[in-house]
Order: sequence, then structure tokens, then C-alpha cells
Amino acid sequence: MVILTLNCGSSSAKYQVYDWDNKEVMANGVVERIGSDGSCITHKAKGQKIELESACPTHKEAIELILKEITDPEVGVIKSMNEIGAVGHRVLHGGNKFTKSVLVTPEVLEGFRSVIDLGPLHMPANIMGIEAAQKVMPDVPHAAIMDTAWHQTMPEETFQYAIPREWYDKYAARRYGFHGTSFLYTAKRAAVLLGKDPKDTNLIICHIGNGSSMCAVKNGQCYDTTMGITPLEGLIMGTRSGDIDPALPFYIMRKTGMTADEMDTALNKKCGCLGITGKYTDRRDIEIAAAEGDKLSQLCIEMEALRIKKYIGAFMAELGHVDAIVWTAGVGERGPITRGKACSGLENYGIKIDPQRNEWSFTGNAETYIHADDSKTKIFVIPTDEELVMTEDAYALMKGTYDVHTNFTYSFQSKDYVNKAREAGLEGDLKKRPNLSKVLARDIMGK
Repeated sequence: MVILTLNCGSSSAKYQVYDWDNKEVMANGVVERIGSDGSCITHKAKGQKIELESACPTHKEAIELILKEITDPEVGVIKSMNEIGAVGHRVLHGGNKFTKSVLVTPEVLEGFRSVIDLGPLHMPANIMGIEAAQKVMPDVPHAAIMDTAWHQTMPEETFQYAIPREWYDKYAARRYGFHGTSFLYTAKRAAVLLGKDPKDTNLIICHIGNGSSMCAVKNGQCYDTTMGITPLEGLIMGTRSGDIDPALPFYIMRKTGMTADEMDTALNKKCGCLGITGKYTDRRDIEIAAAEGDKLSQLCIEMEALRIKKYIGAFMAELGHVDAIVWTAGVGERGPITRGKACSGLENYGIKIDPQRNEWSFTGNAETYIHADDSKTKIFVIPTDEELVMTEDAYALMKGTYDVHTNFTYSFQSKDYVNKAREAGLEGDLKKRPNLSKVLARDIMGK
């Protein structure tokens, strides 16, 4: 059986084709520039990468293009659409209506429409992607996997804002959190590496990429997170401001005459690393510029790391005891500079990073450890796998075996779990960076 997962953004559609029986990725790719000139698909399968321009005025055409490529006689991976048993859709926001993944029904779609205002940049695209896929594959079960569902275990003292109660009662104004599928995967994998049951683990997970957030995991569940009602709150990100004085936007609006929509766009797309440096969002570019003496890039690195460190401290205070700090996502997996600065100076709190191990850990194909031998708190780097969570949720929903994550066991919770594609990729990484072999977390699993 084949499971297709789709992640539809405002102008893109990412996909993955997964062979459930053999537990391996068959193909993946992305359609970009949907609704604009020059839309194209990048398709990876059978060890090849295909790039093709094709007009995609809407997500319907994008979905059709994806299905055409995955069934193509030369570059495809399935012979017909009949091989697809289920489709998993990533959805940004479930509001407070959804605590776990669900099969898509008309009622579920109405629930998503009711929270569009909570995710105006992403939710319309998510809904359009689901509707487009349903039209093309009407007889296949479609599952919705929400970024916010993982965070529904937060207690009221962490998800409420200090605002008039009626704003919450009437408009559902509260903290929701995002990157939930990533946190779920890395939390479960961290428990495996620690040799513990998830319910016996306290973790601080740092999902650091263009979009960044952190999660305090208490007894295997989300207790607190850095993002709020939208993905704008919290850490410094590629183009998002993260935490600021709430009065600052009003000050700038009065000074410049900016509208509310213009300010919304600026805070989401013109701030963060881009705002600090004036040039860059990609941390690789920032690190190169910093090494060449660019003062603003140097400042950006320090500011981002300090913000992460502040939240590590805050979450330690909330949790009391922390078994491990987990780094994931693009920068988290391949950003030793950010990891090192954020974890430095925390020795008095039982957190001690090993600088050499931190430098050696640079891969998206293996789980590594970067803590010193005498660190009371483990520090892991765990490449995330949101697509696998989506795949397993979709399959379980189709079979009627799915439940909320506290009662459900994923395949990757086994100590014997192996990601075949990543194992193959690790072989190449080890040839380039042989010292990776010295920091593989599987070698210290349960110790």
C-alpha cells in the first residue's frame, strides 16, 4: 500500500510517496510558484531529480501535476492511482476544536474554515489543497494532521494570555503553538534514545529553521511552547520578529502611517534575521558574512542564540527536571554555531555541551549526541520526520486504529526502528565527515 502526504502552502505544494509495506520513501518533491508565472515541479525518485516547468494557476493543477509525475512510466513510482490507499494533509491550525489528527469530512472542513482568521496566510492554501486532492481522488480516505494538535495538552496557565476573558470566550484568543508534528516525532525519538517511556521524560525541544519554535515537554506531553496564537511569537526567525513589546507596532504605525495589514506583513516577512542583517534570512549566509567581519550578521547570531538560551532557562524553571535538550530542523540539525552559543554558560544548570562533538554533528541523516560526558542533561540532535508522522496517522485513521498520541504507538518508537533512506545517506555523510561515527546517538542509547 502507498500513502501520499501533501503539505500545501500559499504558493507551493510539497509531497511524499511512502511504501507502507516496505517502510521506505519512494518519491518526494515540491511544486513551487503556484498561481504565478514560472510554476514548476521538482521531483525526486529512483535516485534522480527531475525539474519541470508547468502552469499551475491553482492548487488543483498542482495536485494533478504531482499525480502525473508519480505515475509517469519513466520517473514515476506507482503504476496507477489505485495503489494510493490514503492521503495525509498537513494543516496549520486546528484552533481548539481538534486535539488529534482526523479523517476529513465536510464538518472537519467547516471547522478549518472557522479558524482561517487564526492562520490567514496558510489556512486557505491548506483547505484548497485538501479540496483539490479530494476532487482528483474522491474514493480515497483523506486525513488532516494539524500543527496545533500536539499542543492541546498545554494547561490553561500556559496557553492563556492576560487579556480580557471575553476575547478568549468570543474569539478563541489564546496560545496554540505550531511545529507540532516535529515536536511529536522528536519527543518520541528522544524517549527511545533515553531508554524511557515517553510519559517518564521531560524535554526541551528546539525546532530551529526559517521558522523556529521551542517546546517544553513534561511527562511526554506539551506543557509550554514559544509560539502563540500565530507563528509570530517567540524566537527570532528568518523573517519573523518573535517576541517584541506589543506597543512597538503601534509606535511605528503612528510614525510611518503603516496600516494594520502592512504591519502584519512587516512583522512576519521583514523582521527576524532579515530585519537585523538587512540582507539575509539563511543562517549559512549569515555565518559566512559574520566570519568575514559583517557586524550586523555577528549581532544576528548572538541575538538569535541568546533568545533560545532565555527560553531554555524559562522552560527549565517550568519543568524542574530536564532529561534532554533536543535540536532539530535545518539550523538545529546543521547549526553548530547556534547550538554552541545557546548551550554555552549553562554548566551550573547541569547542561554542558561538548564543543568537539557539537562540531562533528552536522547531518540530517543520523541522531547524534553533543553533550559532555559529565553533563547531567543529555543534548541530542534528532533530524525531524514530520512526513512519517503524517503517513502513520493517515494509515491508522484509514484502518480505524488511530488514537491521541498519548495512547498511540508509532513505528519509530521502537529501538529497532531504521529509516532506510537516512541510513543510505549516512554512508555518504560518513565518507565526508568520518568523525560523525563518534557521536552517533544509537551508540549510547539508554545510557
